[in-house]
Amino acid sequence: MSAAPVRVRFAPSPTGMFHVGGARSALYNWAVARQSGGTFVLRIEDTDAARNKPEWIDGIISALAAIGIHGEDPAFEGPYFQSQNAARHSEAAQQLYAAGRAYYCDCTREQLKERTGSEHLGYDGFCRERGLAFEEGRALRFRTPDEGETVVVDLVRGETGFPNNAIEDFVIARGNGSPVFLIANVVDDLDERITQVIRGDEHLSNTPKQQLLWEALGAEPPVWAHLPVIVNEKRQKLSKRRDKVALEDYLAEGFLPDAMVNYLMLLGWGPGDDQEILPYEELERRFRIEDVGTSPAFFDVKKLTAFNGEYIRALAPEEFAKACAPWLAAPYAPWQPETFDAGVFEKVAPLAQTRLALLSEITSYVDFLFLDEPAWDETSWHKAMKAGAADVLRDTRAELATAEWVADEVKAVLVAVGEKHGLKLGKAQAPVRVAVTGRTVGLPLFESMEVLGRGRVLTRLDAASQKLAAQP
Repeated sequence: MSAAPVRVRFAPSPTGMFHVGGARSALYNWAVARQSGGTFVLRIEDTDAARNKPEWIDGIISALAAIGIHGEDPAFEGPYFQSQNAARHSEAAQQLYAAGRAYYCDCTREQLKERTGSEHLGYDGFCRERGLAFEEGRALRFRTPDEGETVVVDLVRGETGFPNNAIEDFVIARGNGSPVFLIANVVDDLDERITQVIRGDEHLSNTPKQQLLWEALGAEPPVWAHLPVIVNEKRQKLSKRRDKVALEDYLAEGFLPDAMVNYLMLLGWGPGDDQEILPYEELERRFRIEDVGTSPAFFDVKKLTAFNGEYIRALAPEEFAKACAPWLAAPYAPWQPETFDAGVFEKVAPLAQTRLALLSEITSYVDFLFLDEPAWDETSWHKAMKAGAADVLRDTRAELATAEWVADEVKAVLVAVGEKHGLKLGKAQAPVRVAVTGRTVGLPLFESMEVLGRGRVLTRLDAASQKLAAQP
């Protein structure tokens, strides 16, 4: 490894939402940069003008900030834009041509197929010695060595040799003179003084070509590290066409950024003991790129959700309330803004915090407090409102009209009503819960009824009794 200061880079293309695989790569690069006192370079590879959108660039920057990677940290540098370095890409391509390391080619795909008998074989070197000069339509190809091998030393995958005679003379500039991704990527890394390239293993096949370009341009290649592929439960590579892969979607669903960071750091690497839920600072301190595995990493949404629940429960009360705020307002909240009472929410927040796996679930847990009448869930209604439910509602309503209005006394009423009808507490409270909250599952019932207030509880018991009486 070079003695130069560590400089890593994260180089996404602004062509869509921020992939969780990209987030993992960014976090690994960030950890290496910070633990070494080095630099994390953000480069936006925006040369695909037809697919790039400014909002995707903003999305990359905001998504990185959400997982703790931002310009306020001294380790952060950028963003740089690949499109702004186009002149240097062309200059490097011409440098290789002038040195005899590249040549122009006017072969068409049809001609190659006719010569080789297949359109799937690599380029056969037909134009190597023809001495063609640039003309519109002629691509510039890099002249790969005929003998020996290109050895890629990878911190994750070890040492791999690629026979040079199996690497075709690949294109570095198109027929219109514009450089292709391979050389643009190498030139940008050179100009930005990148010492380590940490990226997904889908780029491994390009690595021997890029290493040859580094050497041909008179520079020492960076240290490579290719991260294992991330797969779904069917062990298929995560695909945006098939799987939920956008970091923004997970955050919008109510996953905490800290939980996402913790989980993503463990996709292919572990701290070396049974501990998994650790603050980022500890994960960063323990992280070693050499310890990343080579096996595919399973993106287990159930495990991520469990992580998230642990992080939610660990929040301080004021942090929990702040985290829930987006889901307590439009467009998530089904109630009118003026009916929301922060004081009421503060009373039930500790009850909800121990039950949530996702922040977005908070809306359904507390909506009964801020709606004029509960949104009765039909499945819950039919499950709870069975034979005898009307009698339970009637007797409960009668006793609650004069009972002391505290949770323990409300519970005592339900216990007594249940005994009267030969029901255990769970069975007795089921129709009451649905009448009051609209669902069979939710916050602790008696504490919820205390917060809701006697008047509103009695009104809802009456409404449920009337609905039951009207049923055929």
